Amino acid sequence: MFDRFQLYVERQASSPFRYVWEQSVLTLFGWVPTVLGIGLRAAAYRLILRMEGVAAVESGVRIRFAQYITLGSGSYVDQNAYLHACPNGIRIGDRSFVMHGAVLHVFNFRSLPHAGIRIGSDSLVSEYCVIRGQGGVDIGDRVYLAPSVQILAVNHVFGDPERPMIEQGITAEGVTIQDDVWIGAGAVVVDGVTLGAGSVVGAGAVVTKDVESRTVVGGSPARVIRRIEDSCDKQPEKVYL
Repeated sequence: MFDRFQLYVERQASSPFRYVWEQSVLTLFGWVPTVLGIGLRAAAYRLILRMEGVAAVESGVRIRFAQYITLGSGSYVDQNAYLHACPNGIRIGDRSFVMHGAVLHVFNFRSLPHAGIRIGSDSLVSEYCVIRGQGGVDIGDRVYLAPSVQILAVNHVFGDPERPMIEQGITAEGVTIQDDVWIGAGAVVVDGVTLGAGSVVGAGAVVTKDVESRTVVGGSPARVIRRIEDSCDKQPEKVYL
């Protein structure tokens, strides 16, 4: 029983002391509603995470490994978001928003060297998005993720039919999303993919290969629909975002 308790604590904070300290601050201030709560957390959460300027955190936000979380000036984390920085870190840039129900999870229990999530400035992670950062997720400036987008920087190895999949390990190459990218609702970006600057991913697409800059892709698996600088003389295929 003690071993299980110890494992639980190790997956919530960097030490038993940090677990007690972070959970105490979250319990005291995490529930307070309205702008009063936002103001209290803007001060109190500096005790457990890094704030660069003033950031707004709504009530009910679940935070783990808080000491490895950085919130930029003017950033905003909405109710019921889940930030688990275990332990390579999450950075949310200046004026970037993480909306209701979004999950940002580094999930680095295997000591992967590049694990982590970095979000640039003026970006949006919409409702119920999931970002898994085992291989590292690097999101640029002015990137918009529509609701329920999934960015998954990890993949399971399953090629040996004689061994259970859980024993075959994972791969974690990382995902890079450059500046000014728009990803439509319900799209999935898998491990090892780079989305070039100014690219657009249609709703429901499954992106399994790199996307060049200023290119629109859609479908499953995603394919190129058009280049954004192409002539508009002919009607482009519709892309639902």
